[in-house]
Amino acid sequence: MRLTGICKIVAAGMAAVIMMAAPSAIRAQGGATVLTVADAQKLLPASVFYRGQSATTQLRNSGGVKFADGFYVLATLVDTSGYSTGLAAKYQAYFIVEVPINVGGKSLPAGVYGAGFIGDKFVLTDVGAHDVLTVAAGDDAVQKHPMPLQVAADPSGGFRLYIQRKYVSFSK
Repeated sequence: MRLTGICKIVAAGMAAVIMMAAPSAIRAQGGATVLTVADAQKLLPASVFYRGQSATTQLRNSGGVKFADGFYVLATLVDTSGYSTGLAAKYQAYFIVEVPINVGGKSLPAGVYGAGFIGDKFVLTDVGAHDVLTVAAGDDAVQKHPMPLQVAADPSGGFRLYIQRKYVSFSK
């Protein structure tokens, strides 16, 4: 009987080690994978073009999703020094979408966008800084340790792009 108890403890310990050693990416919606920061960093450029200037990306503040069919949605914060205050407010992140997705209930075609949260809205602009899409943003007040940028599975399905506690939901 004592041996059985020890075996159960060892089995539980081994299961915990295996779970921690598993790939750090998280599976979500239909076989899609939420990328780790390290995975997203490998895919994103060190600088990006937006509204006539080159901006340095903050790769340490990046994330994304790899869908089951191999297509990606990627996001990274950018250094907006050199941009006007009004433009910098709308252009907090670079948002790369390889396939059409649904953002906050609206369709978004594949493309490269500037993204930002302004008040209770999430705004996407093209690389010329022209508004493309504006949707309502959520505020996750219960999030204990907000990150500058994070992509996570949405409890109601799909994914969330967070900048601090503000978020927008998206899905394929």
